[in-house]
Amino acid sequence: MAWGKKKGGRKEPLFGLPAALADLRLTAADRIPGGEDKPKKPAKSSAKRKSDDAGDEPPRERKAPAGRSGAKRRSKSGGGFSLGRLVYWGAVLSLWGVIAVIGVVIYVGAHLPPIQSLEIPKRPPTIQIVGIDGSMLAQRGEMAGANIALKDLPPYLPKAFIAIEDRRFYSHFGIDPIGILRALVTNVLHRGVSQGGSTLTQQLAKNLFLTQERTMQRKLQEAELAIWLERKHSKDEILELYLNRVYFGSGAYGVEAAAQKYFGKSARNVTIAEAAMLAGLVKSPSRLAPNRNPEGAEARAQIVLAAMADAKFITEAQAQASIGHPSYNVKPAGAGTVNYVADWIGEVLDDLVGQIDESIKVETTIDPKLQSVAEAAIIDELAAKSVKFNVSQGALVAMTPDGAVRAMVGGRNYSESQYNRAVTARRQPGSSFKPFVYLTALEQGLTPDTVRQDAPIEVKGWKPENYTHEYFGAVTLTQALAMSLNTVAIRLGLEVGPKNVVRTAHRLGISSKLEPNASIALGTSEVSVVELVGAYAPFANGGLAVAPHVVTRIRTLSGKLLYMRQPDERNQVIDPRNVGMMNAMMRETLISGTAKKAEIPGWPAAGKTGTSQDYRDAWFIGYTANLVTGVWLGNDDNSPTKKATGGGLPVEVWSRFMKTAHEGVPVANLPSSQATWGLSNLAQAASQVSPPTAAPGPAQASAGGYRPPQPTRANVRPEAAAGLDGWLMDRLFGGNR
Repeated sequence: MAWGKKKGGRKEPLFGLPAALADLRLTAADRIPGGEDKPKKPAKSSAKRKSDDAGDEPPRERKAPAGRSGAKRRSKSGGGFSLGRLVYWGAVLSLWGVIAVIGVVIYVGAHLPPIQSLEIPKRPPTIQIVGIDGSMLAQRGEMAGANIALKDLPPYLPKAFIAIEDRRFYSHFGIDPIGILRALVTNVLHRGVSQGGSTLTQQLAKNLFLTQERTMQRKLQEAELAIWLERKHSKDEILELYLNRVYFGSGAYGVEAAAQKYFGKSARNVTIAEAAMLAGLVKSPSRLAPNRNPEGAEARAQIVLAAMADAKFITEAQAQASIGHPSYNVKPAGAGTVNYVADWIGEVLDDLVGQIDESIKVETTIDPKLQSVAEAAIIDELAAKSVKFNVSQGALVAMTPDGAVRAMVGGRNYSESQYNRAVTARRQPGSSFKPFVYLTALEQGLTPDTVRQDAPIEVKGWKPENYTHEYFGAVTLTQALAMSLNTVAIRLGLEVGPKNVVRTAHRLGISSKLEPNASIALGTSEVSVVELVGAYAPFANGGLAVAPHVVTRIRTLSGKLLYMRQPDERNQVIDPRNVGMMNAMMRETLISGTAKKAEIPGWPAAGKTGTSQDYRDAWFIGYTANLVTGVWLGNDDNSPTKKATGGGLPVEVWSRFMKTAHEGVPVANLPSSQATWGLSNLAQAASQVSPPTAAPGPAQASAGGYRPPQPTRANVRPEAAAGLDGWLMDRLFGGNR
């Protein structure tokens, strides 16, 4: 092994290396000493220390250790390293931010339909409902006016929207960063949301494709769709779409519908003041609609006028001249009872024409004048007497003898309750159901003058009583029906069979389920007003079945016929002879029975009252040869009234409506028994009537047929004599009249 030597220094082993390579080895001077590598200082001799202390030699400058010098170098380079680190991480974070934004855009876009397949959606269809005279009754769906071209509008109308909603509309690309920043600053200064940054294009995107929810995802989708709209359509096309689709309150979509709704004119003819009011509505259409908040709408219009002047769209003089001058022609909000009819039509529309994808006009049988009279009769009567009788609701249906509904009231106030008590509600009809019992009896061979006993009766522990707790002994069927005697109806029902009574009611038009028990004669099974009125129609038309209906024809707005009602098959459901006898019997109800207050001067009329148990329902169904009308009054919660009977409030409502409905109408007789029953039968029937309680006297003829002698009160049973059982059953079943 060779050893290399270095003069005056440490000898390093060469390990056999040639001398030429030996110099490549690190020397002690080349090393950076660590803590453990620090060279040991040679011990000074005491003499040397003394000489140093004595100052024999000048002191030499001490050099900092190499390790400390390296630390300083690292400290100096650390500042530069931190700045670079800041730049580095800033770039990294920026890159991740861009990636995150791209990810969000992709995520939001993934929840949209494919952009290439997006199309401007058609307007949702509108359903226009018109009366028999062609006048508009109601409208369902969006109230959309015809599309109107931008070039056909006065220039200041679109400019009003640009001035207040999107001043930079013609310069941005669908999103307005400057507008967003301005809105942000304004909202921060006002410590709330006082200004929005959405462009007209964004608002259009929301109206066409998105919901009204206020979420970040919806806002991002709105922004993406706005950019797509700007790429696909010109600015003028976007503005025209916006003006024809934006919502203006009160069901009006588009400037044409709004102008017609609020000013009674086309959008082509609006003034500057009216244009400003329309532009002001889009901020909060429900709150600022002129028919609900005229002061708020006017104040907002003034702000729009100021914005238009500031944008140089109009002059200051024009703005000042327009303040306070919109020509209001606001139609009242549709809270009328005709909306019950509109809802009913909406329920049957799918069965008539199926799914609709374009606007339609529905022609109906409703007479607007009669509808107004019916509404007033219900509302006014309840307003005057609802507290006294504890009656909160009412319903009325009037139809022709062939089933065409002329008026329908489903409640006293549609805006408060949309529940249709004329169609949807099922209530106990009480004694107004009795004609089906008596008709069944006639069909089994009895006549109006057949005598039956009015006396206490017990059926398996049930002891029904008359309304007055009085009994008249032997009475004719006509007397029993006119006086609404419960015991006779029960006896007849059991005699002819409850199942046969149910079959008769169903044959005439009752569609509800009926229980074939003894109490069916007192109307304990529930029915609707419209079906009960329809079941009375055969009495007015000679015995022909009818189907209550309200729609006659359906067309598209372009005139294409989608539906036309075909004439009903006129099935004979009552023998004409029995029709005549029933009309004679029910005419007596209005002459001497429970509906003596019901009258139509000069018109032969018939009908039947009904009061359900505990006075929960009060009915009157009456008819002429011109109209069949039914009235129901009661409470939605089925609570008892304060002794409201069918012969009271319902008869008053009916008489008020029918008197007006028959003004100027030629008088017509009801189908009579004279031709079918025969005068000879009258004499024979008169000879059969000899009840001990009947007042003596000859039979009297009436316009509707035979008028029998009236019962007296000779066999009156006092209420106290009824006993506890009778009182209890009266509470359960005996309140029917």
